[in-house]
Amino acid sequence: MTNTKMTDSVATDFSIWAKEKQDHIEIVLDEALPSQTTAPAILHEAMRYSLLGGGKRVRALLCYAAAELCATNTTITDAAACAVEMIHAYSLVHDDMPCMDNDDLRRGKPSCHKQYDDATALLVGDALQSLAFDLLSTPTLCENANQQISMLNILAKASGSLGMAGGQAIDLASIGKALTQSELETMHKLKTGALIQAAALLGASSGTAEKMSAVIVYAEHIGLAFQVVDDILDVEADTSTLGKTAGKDADSSKPTYVTILGLDHAKQLADQLYETAISALIPFGEDAKRLRELAGFILQRSF
Repeated sequence: MTNTKMTDSVATDFSIWAKEKQDHIEIVLDEALPSQTTAPAILHEAMRYSLLGGGKRVRALLCYAAAELCATNTTITDAAACAVEMIHAYSLVHDDMPCMDNDDLRRGKPSCHKQYDDATALLVGDALQSLAFDLLSTPTLCENANQQISMLNILAKASGSLGMAGGQAIDLASIGKALTQSELETMHKLKTGALIQAAALLGASSGTAEKMSAVIVYAEHIGLAFQVVDDILDVEADTSTLGKTAGKDADSSKPTYVTILGLDHAKQLADQLYETAISALIPFGEDAKRLRELAGFILQRSF
């Protein structure tokens, strides 16, 4: 995975932009969450523990990058980025629980159920999911009601049994089983790709049909690339760098792109997916530069 290397000046410019957006979404998320002194205090404290102060915020960055392409209103984009990050955080809290992936570490600190308890972790996920839809359904968010309903529909589909939750169900059912590459791709299009695609589509919600179509192609391929890179990092990176337990997939006998294709072919697949993603953006020139740069970041990340 070497063909996406940015020049130093481009990488610096992107890093500055990404840091600004990451800092901004942290503030927006903090303001959107109930105070930890508001009853029930422990639940709100645990929600803040699980959502704030960690993570790459890739989904929020995708939302902001697509919004730049499509000139989406900042208030709408903030709400969308918030909602996607809340859905993502809820999924991580639930995934880490003993009945699911059973992981004690998340974003470099104890998982929610380890820091608190299983019941609190379950409620944290439920509450974050509800809050995501609360934010996105705020009556004054969009002047165009059809746009807002469409955004709610995008997030709901990406989160449910035909999206992220369904992908997790397939993942749990596949432990110890041999999957084909096609079956693995189907699982990850749901488990990881659906929410990544939703993040980009929500950011692009004000765009033309042509731009929305391009974003769909981009997000579908970069979402799969994200998962391929995750599988590679599970083999090549260490726990302190990842912020979660390295080698967990292999220890759990989970099928991955590395176990099915081998490390070199998995890297080649990630490159191919990246090339297809950015090819969809060619007609839009500089307007799509953040989406292109973000694709490079996703492929070259070390955590």
